[in-house]
Amino acid sequence: MPEAARLNVVELTVSELSAALKKTVEETFSYVRLRGEISGFRGPHSSGHVYFALKDDSARIDAIIWKGVFGKMRIRPEEGLEVVVTGRITTYPGRSTYQIVIETLEPAGLGALMALLEERRRKLAAEGLFDEARKQLIPFMPRAIGVVTSPTGAVIRDILHRLADRFPRHVLVWPVRVQGDGAAEEIAAAIRGFNALPERGPVARPDVLIVARGGGSLEDLWCFNEEIVVRAAAESMIPLISAVGHETDITLIDFAADRRAPTPTAAAEMAVPVRAELLAQVATLAARQVACWQRGIDIRRKELRALARALPTPDRLFAVRRQTLDNLAERLPRALRAGTHVHHQRLARLAGRLSTQVLRTRLSRNAEIVAALSERGTRAVRVLLDRRADRVRSATQLLAAFSYRGVLARGFALVRDAGGTPLHAAAAVAPGMRLDIEFSDGHVAAVSDGRPSSDAFDASAAPKRRQKATAPKQGSLF
Repeated sequence: MPEAARLNVVELTVSELSAALKKTVEETFSYVRLRGEISGFRGPHSSGHVYFALKDDSARIDAIIWKGVFGKMRIRPEEGLEVVVTGRITTYPGRSTYQIVIETLEPAGLGALMALLEERRRKLAAEGLFDEARKQLIPFMPRAIGVVTSPTGAVIRDILHRLADRFPRHVLVWPVRVQGDGAAEEIAAAIRGFNALPERGPVARPDVLIVARGGGSLEDLWCFNEEIVVRAAAESMIPLISAVGHETDITLIDFAADRRAPTPTAAAEMAVPVRAELLAQVATLAARQVACWQRGIDIRRKELRALARALPTPDRLFAVRRQTLDNLAERLPRALRAGTHVHHQRLARLAGRLSTQVLRTRLSRNAEIVAALSERGTRAVRVLLDRRADRVRSATQLLAAFSYRGVLARGFALVRDAGGTPLHAAAAVAPGMRLDIEFSDGHVAAVSDGRPSSDAFDASAAPKRRQKATAPKQGSLF
């Protein structure tokens, strides 16, 4: 380019150039469809947006999925998955790069989808979600059956019709979408919702669940391969039967369910027995029971007859006893006469021994024994009384020695307050306090004037004080 031409080129800032490039790219490639392999996928960013790259053998392009679009996607991106995406080409001025804003994403052909399904199956199997030890038994006679399916399809009608034919039960239907955006979340929420029902609440908690859908392509059934649905089925405490698609259709929920039914109609057959067959079986068992009872009665009757033939007749059984009774009846009168004669002789011998002299001798001996015992008793009582009298006298002397009245007899007095409590010190006597003074010959009432006395005791004045204390109209002791 000539020098003059270069000088005439308009000067742009970096931001102006980036904006111009962005406008050109977006106008030229407003909407494109790309095929490539996902690379660098690390899951959603903390903002909810998803960042990764699409590559082929010789090139790569950055890709972004906004949070709102990612939440509605039926197929989620995974590392190494070959996909076909549609979106808008734009630039990112901060790095001077171009990128695609993806609006739709789908596997590149059935092979890629099957590879994704197999990879997910291996991952969940490694976590133990498909182990047989986790499987629960389907109840033989459920009281209520929960069905998770579309309320408008033919599946629910087939299930209800089959249940009515076999054994009518109470059915609870949780309506969900079984295809398209948000279907997986609704199915998982329905399974968890049935499990959250209280056992004795206003709505009966199902004893078994059926997750059902009609046939369709792998893409149509993909919501039953989502992790959220598989984990909800594995966590269900209610036994679960999966009936998704036809017999040849396999989804991941089939591995997590407790039983897999090839069709929704077969799921209804697994859930309940045939009522007519049960009635026939009960009738057969009842007839067999009656027949067994009759055979048992016949066998016991034959055994009884055989035993009866082995037993002797009543005449033979009592013949010996009857003969023995006759012999004893004949011997009884003779035995009575012999016994009477023996007792008469014994009585005669005893009467001879009971003479008057013998009785007098025995009476005399008994009288001497009684007199001796009486004399011994009299002496024993006298000795006992003397001992008790000596103990009483000793106790009386000991009581007199320790009694305070002996002290009073030597000229002392006992001072008590109005309540009868003895006073041991002058400090315990308050002015105007009523006192009771006990002498050896009686009590004297007095009132304290509260004046302490420090004079020494005067023996010569003692008679005068005693005279004043005993004088009539004396109001104070001191």
